[in-house]
Amino acid sequence: MDDVINSRLSENQSLTGDQRPWNSWKSAADTTTDSEKDDNDDVLGNLQETSETKMTIHIYLLSLFAAIGGFLFGYDTGVVSGAMLLVDKYYQLSDLQHELVVSGTIAAAAVGAAAGGSVNECMGRRKTLILAAVVFTIGAGLMAGSPHGYWEVLFTGRIIVGLGIGLASMTVPVYIAECAPPHMRGKLVVANNLFITGGQAVAATVDGAFGGMETTGWRFMLGLAVIPSIVMLIGFLFMPESPRWLLRHSHPEEAKLTLAKIRGTLNVEAEVKCIEQKFREEEEDEKDKPFWIKLKRIFVTPSVRRAVIVGCGLQAIQQLVGINTVMYYSASIIRMAGVEDQRKAIWWSALVACGNFVFTTVGLCLVERLGRRKLLLGSLLGVFLSLGFLSGGFWFAKKQGPPDLYYSHRHTDGNDCIYRSCDQCILNAGCGFCYVFNGPQPFGTCQHNSIHSNSKSRSAHDHTDVDCWINMTVTRNDTHWAYDYCPVDNAWIVVVALVCYLAWFAPGMGPMPWTVNSEIYPNWARSTAVSMATAVNWSCNLAVSMTFLTLSNNQVIGRHGAFLIYALIALLGLIFIYALVPETKGKPLEEVEKLFEKSWCPGCCTRHKNYVRVPGDVQTED
Repeated sequence: MDDVINSRLSENQSLTGDQRPWNSWKSAADTTTDSEKDDNDDVLGNLQETSETKMTIHIYLLSLFAAIGGFLFGYDTGVVSGAMLLVDKYYQLSDLQHELVVSGTIAAAAVGAAAGGSVNECMGRRKTLILAAVVFTIGAGLMAGSPHGYWEVLFTGRIIVGLGIGLASMTVPVYIAECAPPHMRGKLVVANNLFITGGQAVAATVDGAFGGMETTGWRFMLGLAVIPSIVMLIGFLFMPESPRWLLRHSHPEEAKLTLAKIRGTLNVEAEVKCIEQKFREEEEDEKDKPFWIKLKRIFVTPSVRRAVIVGCGLQAIQQLVGINTVMYYSASIIRMAGVEDQRKAIWWSALVACGNFVFTTVGLCLVERLGRRKLLLGSLLGVFLSLGFLSGGFWFAKKQGPPDLYYSHRHTDGNDCIYRSCDQCILNAGCGFCYVFNGPQPFGTCQHNSIHSNSKSRSAHDHTDVDCWINMTVTRNDTHWAYDYCPVDNAWIVVVALVCYLAWFAPGMGPMPWTVNSEIYPNWARSTAVSMATAVNWSCNLAVSMTFLTLSNNQVIGRHGAFLIYALIALLGLIFIYALVPETKGKPLEEVEKLFEKSWCPGCCTRHKNYVRVPGDVQTED
């Protein structure tokens, strides 16, 4: 059947002015004549009829190339963790500059996602993804070529990359959901999240491979992202536009051809009629109204307003439980737990990222079996428990950290680095802990770091210019200088807690917010509503990433307190999901929105009977 379609499309290449062999993938609606429409009808008429929708190679191809956008999202999220350890040293960044470089991409992604709704409606899903790939490629090249001494250039590249990620992150789930058949929609959208976690795993491996190149390794880490972005760009030159977008923008013939090819069957008329009927139920001039009119209609339509609350709430919960704190700062978190060797911290973070990828495959297997709601609830419950475990691991590390042996002798000497323990000492950006090992147990003292801005450019054993001393019997070569960790033996507890956290997060809270958001909105509101939810995701991502170091370095809250806050948010999220999120498994997009016309609390409802009296009898209606 595909050979028939391709041969007829090849015969009609000259009609659209496109010399590519897959010219039906490109929009030709503006040049289609009546005779061409008759030819297209002939193509459809000659297709062999089948009784059910098949999964063709075309649906897998378009999902694959679209999911590369998810890979780019994941790669940037994962690579920054290890790259920033080297960037800190290369540019001698302050904590604020570090947070800006990390968060600049997130802020730009929020802007890109917010603008993505209008861009999608104007340009279509396909052209938006092409634009995202071009923008990402430019940004990655700028980051890799950032000159020494000008961290602002790196920051600019991060912002440009963020714009591309924002566009792709809101477009890819919508594009896949609008092209996929209902029985495979969940799996294909989850496959996008599998690519996100796969990108994180690849990035962590790249971090480990180039972590030993202290001056140039970060350039390879950040610059290698141009390879998948170029693959995505080339691939989408041949991919189709979303059939629903084509129908909404008055290109029915091309929509039918696209559906026939990606479905592999003639039985697309029923699907087309269903979509068109839904469009007819909407206002005729809705598509021509400005953005603010659509926005107003979203919030004055009860069912759509509720869907937006659910969609934005899911995206907020996904970020506020700290997932990208774990991904952006995984190497730093492992260092905080007590891992002295920097390369070991990078490789351990790679192990964590690979675990995230592996556990996402569980969600791929279960999404169409258990459904979205059960996966969300089970996943978030495990996240809550794991965050408590992670908080306890840092609390235990705090209690087991070495004390300052000279605290009682130095509390009146005017030194501003006077703390009882190593854990309190390193929370002060101007202090470091100088220690030696007395057998298996370390001991030392907190000292002022007069060249703290340069201390990040040194390895753990480079003390040449640091005034690190214990007493006259200890030589300089025997001392260790710690400014971002305390020497403890139980760092493995934090690593295990991180793996448990991702094992629970990856199957449910990772992919399900994106899957649900791609399903729950009506056609007229989908682009705008998904862009809003995606902007909420990136905004919460920004808030968490910009506050994590501040919270974890706070003398009152500390590292254990920061993760305890995330655990409390997870608990509130459980209540939100149980009360408000319905099950959408297996339903056509045009039916899913009807779920939000029912009770506000699907988890609170029980089955009941309504008794209706009729003459001579009583009927019950479930």
